[in-house]
Amino acid sequence: MICVVVPARNEGGRISTVLQNLGTLPIDHIILVANGSKDSTMREALQLRLPKLQIIYFHECLGIDTPRAIGAKVALALGSNVVAFVDGDMVGTFNENLMELIDGVLLKHLDMALTNCYPSPPRHIERYNPTFQWRLTLNKELGLDKKINLASPAHGPHAVSRRLLETIDLRELAVPPVTLALARMHKLKIDVATTIPHYRLGSSVKNQIHTNKIIDTIVGDCLEAIAAFHGQSRNRQWQNKTYLGYHTDRRLDLLDTFLDEKPCSK
Repeated sequence: MICVVVPARNEGGRISTVLQNLGTLPIDHIILVANGSKDSTMREALQLRLPKLQIIYFHECLGIDTPRAIGAKVALALGSNVVAFVDGDMVGTFNENLMELIDGVLLKHLDMALTNCYPSPPRHIERYNPTFQWRLTLNKELGLDKKINLASPAHGPHAVSRRLLETIDLRELAVPPVTLALARMHKLKIDVATTIPHYRLGSSVKNQIHTNKIIDTIVGDCLEAIAAFHGQSRNRQWQNKTYLGYHTDRRLDLLDTFLDEKPCSK
């Protein structure tokens, strides 16, 4: 069984395209984790009447990445062998790539199949973005840089195996680089399974404030992942700065409550 988890908050005008694209794939379930939306996201999703669509609704915002863990629990309860993750704003056309990710798990027996979003080196202006430095630093710490270069579950669609979800505490999926580090610790199989240049994802373009907070989020996540990999206490600090970004908006309390509930019935 194959499930695709789609986190979405205020993706009106985009979510229909994302779900319609996914609806054409040979998959079993699309799990939309709609949270904190104040726009037409829910209405658009319901109007599609997709037979494969399951909607998990939260009135409150779950924060960045937290919906992945919610969706993963539901996918496990449904009996999924492969769970792919696609953000609710990614309106690009890359269904063939999604199948490559899924086949990476099914046919190549990967436990984490990643997307290479930078087949060419980042542009000059991007090289000054510290997320690239820290993603590569983390991958080097994990001994994966020669294999996956800048690839990260924090960027682009990816897929994971049931074995990964049964090995790692689902709560850890709320901080994607930590998931990568723990997968490596458990000697799970990780590799790049497809290439989608960043511009082809079709992600929404937001303002500089958002960009800066995303940078701090990913840098902090990588710092946390490095600490987790070395068995140290989780730390988001580097050179007298604590990199929080959107991390404080992650509703881990709501996640814990959901994960503690009895599994959904199949």
